[in-house]
Amino acid sequence: MPRMPAPGTHSSPPASTASWASRAGRRIRNFLMLAFLAAIAIAMLYLWIAVSWSYSTGERAGYVQKFSKKGWLCKTWEGELAMANLPGAMPEIFPFSARDDAVATRINENLGSRVVLTYEQHLPLPSCFAETEYWVKTIRRVTP
Repeated sequence: MPRMPAPGTHSSPPASTASWASRAGRRIRNFLMLAFLAAIAIAMLYLWIAVSWSYSTGERAGYVQKFSKKGWLCKTWEGELAMANLPGAMPEIFPFSARDDAVATRINENLGSRVVLTYEQHLPLPSCFAETEYWVKTIRRVTP
């Protein structure tokens, strides 16, 4: 009859069980590390594609009615362009972001004037890049 350990004492598992458990633990840690690195690589690839590739480009004309640099940690230039089709009609509001300080300076210089904004539309990104999908690339003043 096999001998049982005395109550209150612990016996160590057989050597084969201990080595199997340590190998399984290492495999799980390696898998989790690989999954974590893969998630970071996928996120970086998405950010690179979203920043460098534009979904659409275009122009909008109107009056810049609001433009400010805002954000808690990452300050970005955000604005609104009021596009009125007919005098007296409610304007459609076009929200936009300006990532270049030179473009932001030109927009500030032309507040209240009729302007044409050339923009690119990008995939949604975290607010440190811009709050809107529409990034203004150039601005030109329209003379009546």
